[in-house]
Amino acid sequence: MSLHQVDLSDAVWRKSTRSGGNGDCVETTALSGAVAVRDSKDPTGPVLLFSAADWGTFLAGTKAGEFDR
Repeated sequence: MSLHQVDLSDAVWRKSTRSGGNGDCVETTALSGAVAVRDSKDPTGPVLLFSAADWGTFLAGTKAGEFDR
């Protein structure tokens, strides 16, 4: 799936409930077989597209602390 083939006009974007009020957040939207991610400060800017499997791997790594400093 290419981002150029994805219609995001009706997407429902969500950000983490753990996001602070400083605006430094990412937003995600679930698509059929994929997840799109964007910067909440720039909603008309670039969007990253991940397969559902890759997104699941990322979330599992995050929960396991793989990205902790």
